[in-house]
Amino acid sequence: MQTAGTRPPTPRESILTAKPSREQAHCQDGCAAGAKAQRPEQLRRALRLEYLTVCWNIVEGAIAITAAVVAGSVALLGFGIDSVVESSSGGVMLWRLRAERAGRLSHEHLEAIEHRARRLVAVSLFLLAAWIAFDAAQTLWQREHPDFSAVGVALTSVSLVVMLWLARAKRRVGRELGSRAMEADAFQTTACWWLSLAALVGMVLNGALDWWWADPVAGFVIAALVVKEGREAWKGESDCC
Repeated sequence: MQTAGTRPPTPRESILTAKPSREQAHCQDGCAAGAKAQRPEQLRRALRLEYLTVCWNIVEGAIAITAAVVAGSVALLGFGIDSVVESSSGGVMLWRLRAERAGRLSHEHLEAIEHRARRLVAVSLFLLAAWIAFDAAQTLWQREHPDFSAVGVALTSVSLVVMLWLARAKRRVGRELGSRAMEADAFQTTACWWLSLAALVGMVLNGALDWWWADPVAGFVIAALVVKEGREAWKGESDCC
């Protein structure tokens, strides 16, 4: 019986306040159980992507640095050293994913250690950006003409394809895991794609048009991109699982 001063609930209010039915509750439990059952496979996929990232960056960095020293290319050298630094960032993600899969550490402990590790990576990136900018400025001032590097062009061209595929795959797995750390790592991989593009454009302009200054200018672009990477790594405390 309705008391004085009250009104019957509207249909919308009835829907919002109604308790879930037994079938709905069963469906929600089933969905949660299904998601939990899929997580080990999702973690394995994420680990495979990170292993591939680290191995690729190490090989890429070694080839790029060697080719850069031979050609005297500022852009290619910055690209190569950044690849080495990024492999350490991938190592942080590998450690975190393996620790989560094994259940060795609490979520809070994982976040604290990852936060410190990413801060170290960020500092390394900031130092790298400063060095690239200095080297590029020195090259422009002294008018040093870098040689064309066919190895560098081939390497950065392949890197464009690899980095684009890795970034998309990491972003997809990150969404499935609900992992902001994995999505942040996908962003860093996308930044590596832009680094590859900047280095490639600088080397091609130098080789095709003899614009020697295009290589150190590309170095400045790479330094700016590395600073952006460092800022994202520094703010990585909010990009956790």
